[in-house]
Amino acid sequence: MELDTTRCEQARQTRDPRFDGCFFVGVKTTGIYCRPICPVRLPKPENVKFFKSAAAATDAGFRPCLRCRPESAPGTPAWCGTSTTVSRALHLIHEGALDQSSVTALSDRLGVTSRHLGRLFQQHLGASPLAIAQTRRLHFAKKLIDETVMPMTDIALASGYGSIRRFNDHFQKVYQRSPSALRSANKAPSEPQFTLKLPYREPYCWKSITAFLAKRAVPGVEWVIDGVWHRHIEHEGESGHVAVSQGQDGPFLLCKFDIPSTASIYTLVERIKNLFDLNADPFEISGTLSQDPILRKLLKKNPGMRVPGAWDRFEVAVRAIVGQQISVTGATTVMGRIATRYGNPLESGYTFPSPSVLMQADSADFPMPQSRARAIINLACAIVEGKIVLNQWIETESLKQQLLSLKGIGEWTASYIAMRALSDPDTFLHTDLVLLKVAKQLYGDETPKDLLERSMAWRPWRAYAGMHLWQAATQLNR
Repeated sequence: MELDTTRCEQARQTRDPRFDGCFFVGVKTTGIYCRPICPVRLPKPENVKFFKSAAAATDAGFRPCLRCRPESAPGTPAWCGTSTTVSRALHLIHEGALDQSSVTALSDRLGVTSRHLGRLFQQHLGASPLAIAQTRRLHFAKKLIDETVMPMTDIALASGYGSIRRFNDHFQKVYQRSPSALRSANKAPSEPQFTLKLPYREPYCWKSITAFLAKRAVPGVEWVIDGVWHRHIEHEGESGHVAVSQGQDGPFLLCKFDIPSTASIYTLVERIKNLFDLNADPFEISGTLSQDPILRKLLKKNPGMRVPGAWDRFEVAVRAIVGQQISVTGATTVMGRIATRYGNPLESGYTFPSPSVLMQADSADFPMPQSRARAIINLACAIVEGKIVLNQWIETESLKQQLLSLKGIGEWTASYIAMRALSDPDTFLHTDLVLLKVAKQLYGDETPKDLLERSMAWRPWRAYAGMHLWQAATQLNR
């Protein structure tokens, strides 16, 4: 991804929020880097330099602005540039792959050399994988300092620093002051300890994504009430609860955590970002999809449509199998029974069972046709044995082939799992009965092949086109 300096300068001059997080502005006279929406007096064009990532700005010797807080910018879209390898590597880094491991180990997982991975990162992000990981730790730690009352030691560990000394040294090097000095002296002690703001790029269609999740929420595990998404969670043997709502005074989601330990807070935040598709760039997506006259109308009706990801990838995969040839409501009922029968009981609900639990289940106990029940058990076994990997670093086609090798899993099921579990923006369910029906009404397409051919013009955002068509089907049937 090469930066268009003219476009960046226009975005900086107008403080265009659509470009927030897409690039950063280094100011040569101050040694500070900012978001393009920074409210300070605009520096002269000859005194600024544009960077593809915050890590690139840091590598160049600039320190983060304390006014616009670069750590609060929406995340860099995973599809920045054209490299699938970079996208997969970014997902792994955001999951903490370089916190306890090396770049060599990361490149081995991706099937490339560390030198080649470094070249790709410099080309697409302007910084090395290690610099991206270090900036990720720094930004998340700064966010926890500003938005919570967590002790500094807990923040250091939650952000991926190996020790409090390394944490302090990094902050001193970048900000030229200690972490404690950066915390506001008048922070209200009554503020909830685990409440965080997660930014997104506007527009954001909150109603559509919560409606989608509400219809598919597993009873006793997940629910949506009064526009707030809730879920019972379990991570590393500890259970808790998380609630997510739309911010009222800015483009962010407000996340409230009720968890016994802060050690896993970063992982939980990444799950929320993935579930609610917070790194999407609506401007980029609509630029492609709006070239289709019908999709252009749908984009205007539902601006900021997102593709829901997965909190629990295995749960989404089970849901896809359960949902074959039955209604959404029927599948939700069955999922609730599975959670009640095999999930971990809590005081007010359940957490969804893990693959290791369901692999030992009796197919006769599942309230569904035996062929589908056996498919779920076989999937759980394959995941436990490592034959199927539900991680975002795996390529979509590779995962689909793994899934299709299991009896009882077809093209629709494999594609649905890939779309949500991998957050693949280009997966398209061209055999989906609802999509076929609405495509016939809107376009006159008669067959899955016709719809697949039409969808090629929507690449690489076909998953978003599918969400708009699903929404159109709901509105046409009213």
